[in-house]
Amino acid sequence: MILKKPIFSEKAVRLMEEQNKVLFEVEKSSNKKQIKEEFEKIFDVKVEKVNTLINAKGKKIAFIKLKPPAKASDLASKLGMI
Repeated sequence: MILKKPIFSEKAVRLMEEQNKVLFEVEKSSNKKQIKEEFEKIFDVKVEKVNTLINAKGKKIAFIKLKPPAKASDLASKLGMI
C-alpha cells in the first residue's frame, strides 16, 4: 500500500481550506503517478495534481490537490481529521 496515513497539522488544515489539498505520508519508493492512481481508487475522487517532498525525518509527504467538485474538507471529515 502506497498511502500510509493522512497528516493532521495546522499547515495541512490550512492547505485543505485554502487550496483544496490533502497531505498524506506515502511510501518513499512511490512516484506521483502511483500515488494519484491509488488515491483515486481508494477515495473515489479525481486528483488534479500531486507534489511530493521528503522531510527532515526522511519521510515522503504527498500534497494531493483534488479536482472540483471534490472538496478536501469533505474527505477530511470521512477520515475523521476534522
